[in-house]
Amino acid sequence: MTTLIQLEYIVAVDTYRHFALAADKCFVTQPTLSMQIKKLEEQLGIVIFDRSKQPVMPTLLGEKVIEQARIVLSENERIHKIIQEEKEDISGEIRIGVIPTISPYLLPLFTGRLKAKYPKVKIKVEELVTEAIEERLKKDLLDVGILVTPLNNPGIIEHPLYYEEMMLYSNQKHQFAIQPIIEIKDIATPEIWLLSDGHCFRHQVINLCNIQDFKSDALPFEFEGGNIDTLMRIIDKEGGYTLIPELSSLEFNDKRRLQVRKFDDIIPLREVALVYTRKMAKTKLIEGIAHTIMETVPQHMLDKSRGTIVEWK
Repeated sequence: MTTLIQLEYIVAVDTYRHFALAADKCFVTQPTLSMQIKKLEEQLGIVIFDRSKQPVMPTLLGEKVIEQARIVLSENERIHKIIQEEKEDISGEIRIGVIPTISPYLLPLFTGRLKAKYPKVKIKVEELVTEAIEERLKKDLLDVGILVTPLNNPGIIEHPLYYEEMMLYSNQKHQFAIQPIIEIKDIATPEIWLLSDGHCFRHQVINLCNIQDFKSDALPFEFEGGNIDTLMRIIDKEGGYTLIPELSSLEFNDKRRLQVRKFDDIIPLREVALVYTRKMAKTKLIEGIAHTIMETVPQHMLDKSRGTIVEWK
């Protein structure tokens, strides 16, 4: 008979693609883990892993078995969560993935209040790009993600939280700092600084400005990074401009606010959402996280109708 332990072991090997590392994560010896997986393969009459490849890879049939194993393990875990929630004893660990253009500005706003609401919950946060969050949600290495939607991923549930404006940030001496009217068409120039490829905010800016073939010839150097604050510091010293998310400007002093401009022809918004798979659907903790975030951001950001959502995919 197949056991939950055996399912846990094959999921671990699939996640880490290494028998020794999987055994370490499961707190067992490698021979014990290997023996149980071999026993499961014999019981099912199939080969789950191709051991001739490095890193180890599941077979085609093994992939289907592992996918079902993840569902079984998740549903088993939900039994305990249901009981805990009915007893109003929400505890354990919540693993949250947040993209870099959100984490520095949102985390300080809500994490303290969240911990006060759920003192028995261990909150673990990782800063990751969207693609990594999607992959880790699929592999149950994260419980929820906070990122920009829509993702158009049928395997992920999206719970919109707020809508923040995309605003222009320029050097104090740049013409945009004094130009009376700024429209979207004005900023599609080589002077614009962008985050590196793989960051959704970069793709939103490109889509918004309709930049076809971006060339940074007018910039003093090429920048590869995912930190909005770094971009703003570079602009302060080297010139040029970029777009920033609204939350990043909340703590600006009066002098720095003069470097932030809004567009006159459109209010571009990015939709920030809490995302999770169906295996985590509708738990009280997820609802609590969403409610806490929506309580702490400026309330006008909850209004979707105040502007136009810019997609990035």
